[in-house]
Amino acid sequence: MPKLRLATTAPGKPEIFHSLQGEGYSTGQPSVFVRLSGCNLHCTWCDTAYTWNFNGTDFDHRDGRKYDRGDNSLAMEIADVAEAIRAFDCPRIIFTGGEPLLQQGVLAQLCALLGDAYHIEIETNGSVELLAAFDAHVDQINISPKLAHSGNGEDERINALALTAYAADPRSWFKFVIAAPEDMEEVNALQKRFNVPVARIFLMPEGVTSEELRTKEKWLAQLALQNGYAMTDRLHIHLYGDTRGT
Repeated sequence: MPKLRLATTAPGKPEIFHSLQGEGYSTGQPSVFVRLSGCNLHCTWCDTAYTWNFNGTDFDHRDGRKYDRGDNSLAMEIADVAEAIRAFDCPRIIFTGGEPLLQQGVLAQLCALLGDAYHIEIETNGSVELLAAFDAHVDQINISPKLAHSGNGEDERINALALTAYAADPRSWFKFVIAAPEDMEEVNALQKRFNVPVARIFLMPEGVTSEELRTKEKWLAQLALQNGYAMTDRLHIHLYGDTRGT
């Protein structure tokens, strides 16, 4: 039976949980989250660095911390993942990470096992193209292209073929993490380059505390209005703090 590599909430406990979506188009929707381990990008401010910043790697992160791979990830058979998902009796599933599309071949098999009763969302950085086998199961694509302040090189974070396809896909919603007002120049350039529909763009403040978010939202709201974009909060941070399994 195929296995998924999942993040953990504690050693040996997969990060599969029931909560309200905190960001973007589906904010407030009850959802089952399945957090996968592993990422092809390494953002310096990432709030799930335990999915990729393991001992022995040379990736930079602002908190300077490294994580034990064995404690923070595990391989789980898809039949067991399906059972854990079904236990919540919730029709919306969100595959997140890390970067879930690194394991989309196995995710396609998981979705086939689950059947058609679920609304499937993915959260992706937009640098990996959807494969046909998994694409057939996906109802909503939440894309968060990374900007220069993430610390990733442009050739790593910008996949022109993938972003062009996502921008033309009516299932797609884009979310840009904004750390400072000057980030808007890069957002607008990407919107024009890939013809991303303005109505499908959300601006989200970077931050992992309510205080950080509220401070940035004061000026981000004006930038959203000036540029015609929507703004999204991070509801889960206000409700639960920066914690796993929420």
